[in-house]
Amino acid sequence: MDSIELELSNSIKSDLIKNLNQITLDIQQIMGKIEHKGCCILNEFEQVHRVFSDLHMTAGSYYLNAYLSPFTDQFNEISTAVQHLSERNHGAIIAIERNDSLDSLIHSGTHINATLSCPLLESIFYPGSPLHDGAVLVKKNNLVSAGNVLPLSRAYTGKQKLGTRHRAAIGLSEISDALVLIVSEETGRISFSFKGELFPVHPGGLV
Repeated sequence: MDSIELELSNSIKSDLIKNLNQITLDIQQIMGKIEHKGCCILNEFEQVHRVFSDLHMTAGSYYLNAYLSPFTDQFNEISTAVQHLSERNHGAIIAIERNDSLDSLIHSGTHINATLSCPLLESIFYPGSPLHDGAVLVKKNNLVSAGNVLPLSRAYTGKQKLGTRHRAAIGLSEISDALVLIVSEETGRISFSFKGELFPVHPGGLV
């Protein structure tokens, strides 16, 4: 369960193959249009990019569920909270402990030790909350603490410029098998970090 090469379900495989075949046809059409002088292909490129990005997020959502489901029964609570936070552009960072203990890897914030729930997560990350800038630590079905400081990544070499939340998520996943969910305060986009990499998530595919 620790590998990005986790087996996809048949339904996901079928959907991805169908859409990738369509993208292949679209690319072939673009190549044909390139031969015609004065033909603008910007719209076609944008359409291919949009479809490919959507497939990327769909696959990310599937893997996210697969990586978390053995370690918490509260996946739906996390998913619903993350969707609501995304819709409101409320930034969030949620570290879920898997096999590796995270106690020595983070700077502890405020101890909470409460059953994980959607309303609790949303209240913590509500703008203006004293704990909203830090990360919450989840162990199994409990929200252990909030306002935690995670180690920032020093090794990430991706092309995109990252904010502190994303660098912290990647930093923790570089030195542990933790999975860290992030909601961007600027865009509302959802992503997760695992094994030092960052993956987009489709909001509609979380539940």
